[in-house]
Amino acid sequence: MSCSLANAAASSTVDGAGVPDTIEQRAIACTSCHGVRGTGSTDGGAAPRIAGQPAAYLALQLAYFQSGQRKDESMQYITQSLTPAYAKEIAAYFSSQSAGSDNPKASMTTSALTQRGAQVVLKGDPGRGVPPCASCHGRRLAGREPLIPGLTDLSSRYLAAQFAQWRSHARAADRPYCMGVVANRMSEAQIEAVVQWLANRPAGDVPSADEPYGDDPPLPDWCVVDQAGAGL
Repeated sequence: MSCSLANAAASSTVDGAGVPDTIEQRAIACTSCHGVRGTGSTDGGAAPRIAGQPAAYLALQLAYFQSGQRKDESMQYITQSLTPAYAKEIAAYFSSQSAGSDNPKASMTTSALTQRGAQVVLKGDPGRGVPPCASCHGRRLAGREPLIPGLTDLSSRYLAAQFAQWRSHARAADRPYCMGVVANRMSEAQIEAVVQWLANRPAGDVPSADEPYGDDPPLPDWCVVDQAGAGL
């Protein structure tokens, strides 16, 4: 990255002229990787969709990157001078953007592998103590306020990397560390299947496992959302 968010903001106007000091202009430091309006990288890369994710979740991730609790050299650099207030402003901006992506994404495939992934995503694996993804991430995997992100419109590269980091504890969160528990209960084959089923899936193409219910199902008892939340 060529500049931090704070530096981008500071240089956005010179003697009242030049580039307008708008939130869209300041967010360019983010959209250069995360895509226009934060809808995700266009090449299937590791920069995920941040548009439409819960604002509190995004602000918390910025704090994790800034402290080094969540590790990524580019993100640690770009967040180094963020104040908590500015992080919340940036998070609120991307949260307000439409989650739908205009970017061309790789087409979804249907195979025995993805069918196994759908089973785990929608039904879980009680034998391994793996809950359905929807039990935390919400009906149609759209996420839950305030701290659980949506899982749609994310690349296979990003999803696979997050599972690997949760399993190895390279990605850490405060108590109760839900995804660290879930990822380590899953087999490598299950993770591969889940990643392939989820990859680039739009929100409108996620069947709900609990259609009779108007609201999200209760969170599992052991997954109590506090400052950590749960997520990818």
